[in-house]
Amino acid sequence: MNNHKTGTREEWLAARLGLLKEEKELTRRSDELARRRQELPWVRIDKKYRFETDEGSVSLVDFFRGRSQLLIYHFMFGPDYKAGCATCSTIADGFNGFAAHLANHDVTLSAVSLAPLAKLQAYKRRMGWTFPWASSFGSDFNPDFNVSFTEEQQREGAIEYNYERGSHAMDATTAVPQVVTDNAAMAGTDVATYTRERPGMSAFVLEDGVVHHTYSAYARGLDGLWGMYQWLDRAPKGRNETGLWWRRHDEYDKAASKDCCA
Repeated sequence: MNNHKTGTREEWLAARLGLLKEEKELTRRSDELARRRQELPWVRIDKKYRFETDEGSVSLVDFFRGRSQLLIYHFMFGPDYKAGCATCSTIADGFNGFAAHLANHDVTLSAVSLAPLAKLQAYKRRMGWTFPWASSFGSDFNPDFNVSFTEEQQREGAIEYNYERGSHAMDATTAVPQVVTDNAAMAGTDVATYTRERPGMSAFVLEDGVVHHTYSAYARGLDGLWGMYQWLDRAPKGRNETGLWWRRHDEYDKAASKDCCA
C-alpha cells in the first residue's frame, strides 16, 4: 500500500522550487570540493611499481598511455577470488562506457586488482568490458594504497583503511554484516579472504617524467562513482535497499530484465 502524501500540481511546484534552491547550493558546494581536491599537494612517487597488462609488463609511467592524468579504480578481485566483487562490478559497468570520453580529455581510466592477469582477462571477457585492467600481483601497489591486506594485519586489527587504523579484526567473534557475507559468497570465497581486499580510487599526474599521487577515496567516498546510485537517488523510492539486491549484469533474471537489457 502506498502511504506517500499526494498533492496538487501547485503544491508540488512550490515544494520542488524549495528543493531546487537546496540542490543548487549542494551543486555549488560540490564544485568547491572539487576545486579543493585539485589543490591538494602532489606527492612524488619514486617506487618502481610494475603491472601486468594485455600489452605486457608496464611501469606506472607506462600506465598513463601517453596522457598526463591517470585515474585508477581499485577493484576488489583478490588472488583467491573465483570472480570479481559484484559490488565493484556494478561500479565498473558505469565507468566502462565513459572511459573513452576521459581518454579524449587527457585522462586514462584503468582498474587495478591483485588477482593474476589471466583471471582478470577472463572476467573482463565475461562482463564485456573494454576499459584497461591491470594486475598488481607481486607488487606493493595495493598495500601501499591501502586496499589489500595480509592475514596478520586482519587478525590484529592493524588494517588502515579509509584513513582510519584498527577496528578491522576478523575472527570467530566478529559481527559481519549480511551484505558482506553475501558479497563474499558471490566472489566465491569466504568472508575473511574477501575482506582482505577493499575498494577505492586513486588519482595521479605525470609531469616532466615524474609521477605524483594527488588523491584517493575509499568506502562511501566512492558513492559518487556509482552511476546506478545517482539515478536511484532521483527515483520515487530512492535506493530502497534491503540487503544485497544487485547482481552482476549477467546474473539478473532474464524475464525481469529483458525489456531494458536484452
